Amino acid sequence: MSRRTTLLPSRLPIDPYILLLLGTVGLAALLPASGTAADVVGGASTAAIALLFFLYGARLSTREALDGLRHWRLHLTVLICTFAVFPLLGLAAKGLVPAVLTPPLHSGLLFLCLVPSTIQSSIAFTSIARGNVPAAICAGSFSSLAGIVLTPLLAAALLGGSAGGFSADSLLKIVFQLLVPFLAGQALRRWIGGFLLRHKKLLGYVDRGSILLVVYTAFSQGMVQGIWSQVTPARLALLLAVEAVLLAVMLALTWYGAKRLGFGRADRIAIQFAGSKKSLAAGLPMASVLFGAQAALAVLPLMLFHQMQLMVCAVIARRRARDEEGAEPGEEEAETVGRRPDPATTVQR
Repeated sequence: MSRRTTLLPSRLPIDPYILLLLGTVGLAALLPASGTAADVVGGASTAAIALLFFLYGARLSTREALDGLRHWRLHLTVLICTFAVFPLLGLAAKGLVPAVLTPPLHSGLLFLCLVPSTIQSSIAFTSIARGNVPAAICAGSFSSLAGIVLTPLLAAALLGGSAGGFSADSLLKIVFQLLVPFLAGQALRRWIGGFLLRHKKLLGYVDRGSILLVVYTAFSQGMVQGIWSQVTPARLALLLAVEAVLLAVMLALTWYGAKRLGFGRADRIAIQFAGSKKSLAAGLPMASVLFGAQAALAVLPLMLFHQMQLMVCAVIARRRARDEEGAEPGEEEAETVGRRPDPATTVQR
């Protein structure tokens, strides 16, 4: 069996969690929570969101983030891609309304452009491609930290009434459901950090279960209010096409733009994977807080984009790894001239 054949299944991953999310959407369509059940599920969803952001804060290493400040140019580049270039492209997509996208779908697409980058998958793909793994860790951490503040503010400014605007109620929700739990997690990290490290698998189930609850709540509200009549298969196909173009543009900008800025190959890999991706784990609970009953349509573009970015970036990461294996020693040295080797990166390789 050829090497190409054996690699094929791992190059096109279907994230099992996406299947769980789709199953949750199907459950909400068949058995939506309504009445008293909706109140109970809504309260549980609010608690789950607070728990999620508490765990995010408790697991984010402040020391690791501070150690990464020496790569400030790389991190600034990723932040600009995540919170400036992406939103500008989302705003430009306004020209596709109503011919290609409905206004609610464009709002969801724009929200997708405002959420922070991923951490886990950016690290994984950077490692596979033999890039600067420590930089990817810090870039994802910085993006997640900045997203706690920037995503709600950008959503309120750019989405207006669709995301609740700057009302006192929306600001209180952001503070008490997102920011306060996150800061509490940071404050208690010194005492509970070891426990979290020892129970990563269990916490992963808690994270994903909480997000599934958030998705069920959001889509149940959408079913009760009948918002799904606004989405047709043709609109979904057009949305997928728009997102494919968005991902392609960001992948190209991060790769070739980083080269123009003078970054070496390993740093360019970290920038590409951290600067072109969006976090489903952070975006779903944020959308529930910001959009309320309209969250179902708001998170649909993000769910589709998440699976697309996993599949495309898996192919790119494998290709980057093969390209380095086949590169001449002189070529790799030329790419890394002027960049001090990072011991942690060397270990990952």
